[in-house]
Amino acid sequence: MSESVNLPALGESVTEGTVTRWLKNVGDRVEVDEPLLEVSTDKVDTEIPSPIAGIIEAILVAEDETVEVGTPLVTIGDGTSSPEAAPEVPVEAAQPAAAVQPEPAEVAAPEPAPAPAVEVHTQAPAPVSAPVAAPAPVIAPVAVPSPVEVPAPIPSPEHAPAAAAVPVTPPAPVAAASVDAPAPTNAPAPAPVDAIVPVDATVPTHAIDANPGYVTPLVRKLANEKGIDLSTIVGSGVGGRIRKEDVIAAADQSATASGPAAVPVVTAAVLETSPLRGTSVPMSRLRKVIAERAVISMQSSAQLTSVVEVDVTLVANFRNSVKAKFLSKTGQKLSFLPFFALAAAEALKAFPIINATIDGDTIVYPPQENMAIAVDTERGLLTPVIRDAGSLDLAGLATQIADLAARTRDNKLKPDELAGGTFTLTNTGSRGALFDTPIVFLPQSAILGTGIVAKKPVVVSSGGLDAIAIRSTVYLALSYDHRIVDGADAARFLVAVKTRLEGGDFAGNIGY
Repeated sequence: MSESVNLPALGESVTEGTVTRWLKNVGDRVEVDEPLLEVSTDKVDTEIPSPIAGIIEAILVAEDETVEVGTPLVTIGDGTSSPEAAPEVPVEAAQPAAAVQPEPAEVAAPEPAPAPAVEVHTQAPAPVSAPVAAPAPVIAPVAVPSPVEVPAPIPSPEHAPAAAAVPVTPPAPVAAASVDAPAPTNAPAPAPVDAIVPVDATVPTHAIDANPGYVTPLVRKLANEKGIDLSTIVGSGVGGRIRKEDVIAAADQSATASGPAAVPVVTAAVLETSPLRGTSVPMSRLRKVIAERAVISMQSSAQLTSVVEVDVTLVANFRNSVKAKFLSKTGQKLSFLPFFALAAAEALKAFPIINATIDGDTIVYPPQENMAIAVDTERGLLTPVIRDAGSLDLAGLATQIADLAARTRDNKLKPDELAGGTFTLTNTGSRGALFDTPIVFLPQSAILGTGIVAKKPVVVSSGGLDAIAIRSTVYLALSYDHRIVDGADAARFLVAVKTRLEGGDFAGNIGY
């Protein structure tokens, strides 16, 4: 006995769908709720689960074919005619999941191994065999007897200091003193990273002079330019006077000592050539829908963008102080995005025109803030919606953002979760962009883009004086429909968000 599986309704306004990929073949066994195929609509790409168990007898709709809701897709039988097919199916059916799941396990397993591998400093470049052999006891005796003249005193610890202190000449203390003296040469105490430097303050003459004797202005200026502490230089001139050559030699020595340390830090990223290079592929249904809506939105509305720069240093400090506890309490990492979402939701309540829509000649003000979050997927940009975002705290927003993003990327969203947004938040800074000018998608009237959070020197007011400090900043860009939103409305909204973030008072909104 066989039964047909039809295309189900995938949302209130969805009337048709396109079969993008079959996950089962004729003759395969399928269990109840096991995915049969992937279907793309104008709202979402999703998997269709099987309502019954059995053997697939016939596939009625080909890939890339568009059919209406209720159309038969596949015929499934009871499997009595081919029981031998059952053992093969679970292995094949589990293959896609298995191909993805073991990969992290294989990568994670070797990670503990490199710790012992670092100690194995011998010549062989075989990192895999080194941790297995674990020759720790063998290495210790090899590394200890570096000087040849110490074999006799080694067994007796009492003789060890004597052997070290018996250099052939008696004036050992003098040599020790001469070694200790140059130690401060490369150690001018660095200023703290976030130290505030007054703008009008004159540059000090270099805190160099620990009474090095008379130094000519030319030598002192050269030392200032090279960053050399004159008190650490032994002059080669008459009476120990420091000459220009002494400063240049000290600068060269300092550059040689510090130069190699900075080299390994700079590593160039190697870009792989994409296999799509030189090919032509048809646009997916989702890509076509995004393209059509973007063009319609740009042609039907008057769009422009306003940008503000926000100092989020206090937010960064608060986030660093609570992120460990936040993770243990909620199971979610605390990024900057929930702070931006919370500040935006509060500002939408105060300036509802940013949250409004146009219905003919009427401006509609929704009763709640349904915030769409732009999610980057392999199939294209999708915007699942956080319902009533204005009622949520940081924990609630972080949880919903993480859940919606994960299910969007895994094709687990329901079509209705992509509908009903009144305002959109897009985090282009997650990919390193300073800021952009996002497009407003109708029927919404505004979209807020958040750039990358970066540290930089900023002029701040401290005690009535202007000063320079290292601050964490971000650009916020609001694109809006000028048909109902004026520039002043956009500015008021952005300044409200800016003020909320720069205040940094989120202790009462943590949510745990």
